[in-house]
Amino acid sequence: MLESNSGAPAEAMDGAARIALLESELELLRRRDAERSAELAARERRIRLLEEALRILQADRYGASREKLHVAPGQTELFNEAETIAELNEVLGTEVSLKATPQREEKAGGTKPGRKAIAAHLPRVAIVHDLPKDERHCACGSPLIEIGSDISEQLDYVPPKIQVLQHVRKKYACPGCEQCVKTAPLPAQILPRTNAAPGLLAHLVTSKYVDALPLYRQEAIFGRAGLVLPRSALAAWIGVCGVRLQPLVDALKAQILDCAVVHADETPVAMLAPGTGMTHRAYLWAYASGLFEPLKAVAYDFTASRAGEHARAFLGHWQGSPVCDDYGGYKALFANGVIEAGCMAHARRKFVELHFSNQSTIAATAIDLIGQLYGIEREVKDLPPERRRSERQQRAAPIAATLHDWLIGQRTRITDGTATATAIDYSLKRWPALTRYLDDPALPIDNNHDEQQIRPWATGRKNWLFAGTLMAGQRAAAITSLIQSAKRNGHDPYAYLKDVLTRLPTHKARDIDELLPHRWLTG
Repeated sequence: MLESNSGAPAEAMDGAARIALLESELELLRRRDAERSAELAARERRIRLLEEALRILQADRYGASREKLHVAPGQTELFNEAETIAELNEVLGTEVSLKATPQREEKAGGTKPGRKAIAAHLPRVAIVHDLPKDERHCACGSPLIEIGSDISEQLDYVPPKIQVLQHVRKKYACPGCEQCVKTAPLPAQILPRTNAAPGLLAHLVTSKYVDALPLYRQEAIFGRAGLVLPRSALAAWIGVCGVRLQPLVDALKAQILDCAVVHADETPVAMLAPGTGMTHRAYLWAYASGLFEPLKAVAYDFTASRAGEHARAFLGHWQGSPVCDDYGGYKALFANGVIEAGCMAHARRKFVELHFSNQSTIAATAIDLIGQLYGIEREVKDLPPERRRSERQQRAAPIAATLHDWLIGQRTRITDGTATATAIDYSLKRWPALTRYLDDPALPIDNNHDEQQIRPWATGRKNWLFAGTLMAGQRAAAITSLIQSAKRNGHDPYAYLKDVLTRLPTHKARDIDELLPHRWLTG
């Protein structure tokens, strides 16, 4: 029964008052309905956002590692030999294994495929196989004569040789006074008062920082060869090597900062917190000379955090164009006159993640247009600078303009906060930086060049798990700077380090640049 505000029955009220009361209650119900509808819409929107996030996380954890579009369901499994053979084994009750297929190549002067030739620079050890003497006769009784040989080759492996260098120092004495004695001096050593030669030190460093072999594994390997080298000694030797090599790293950094374009990126590395037995997140920063710079070098910096002050400390007063992602730590550099160059790969990655999560047609269109920009870049990257700029302006600039206008149009139709809006906003907010490469031939389209320089660390941290101290991380960064720069210049890191560690004790400080990887000459 309806009641008035005074509690009187509705029947006792006149008609006008009753209608007013009904309208008031109806309005209240409408407001409650609107509030519940808004609450329901907000919940539904939150559910959609969470579903999008879940799909992205699932694709990141369980999906394909390459940034490529999804194919039809089941298509990637169509020619999965391992699964097919496993099914056949189960049905037939047999045991069929996969066999490695040898690589094939065209034989010189012919079209028949043959087994790939073994590298010609490897030493050959001839093992002669001959017929027994009683088989060197024909059925007719005539003796056989040698007409040649058939040669087949196999790869063999000989464990590394450990040897002892004996420094024999000649001694001379005066037969007259019998007081003058002279001994030939011992050449200056990189680690005086130790029994570690440059070759052994180069092997230790290469094994740890190139092959990601922790010292406890190296200790065991030497032990199998009958050589007792305590892990503490190995660690001390590598530590001193890091100190001795630091002047080269400083000189390498200076030459990188002479470049007009520098790539910058960072990756997390676990570091042991002193006195806690726990690890926390430290960071490795990679600074590489520009993709189109004549210098081929990279310098690493290991820091306790990701704070932007570390990037500013490394770059100092450098003025140029850093190629980097949208990390806020670089923003202060741009306020000081440094010209930002964006990474188109990061913009594309947003749309790839979106496509992985819900097969978005908007993402597919954006990926296609960005792919056209990359197609042009692959064609012009080896051209002279001015020709590269001209081609970019004529061919890539119109596509970039089309992509920009299309993104703006799509953004007006999309609700804020969705994954699609986030992907579009990333590109639109950074558009001047993303397209700056169109006007500057010294700039690349993305920062993939620097991301490749971080890969050795991604491999290493799976083996050594964490850095013991900040100093250990900084030493690793310094040594790896020389190793990775040597690799970029086509050098064998072991050969480079062995030669540098041999020459460094007597090398003049003013000529230190001669030992840098891009200028290194043996001898």
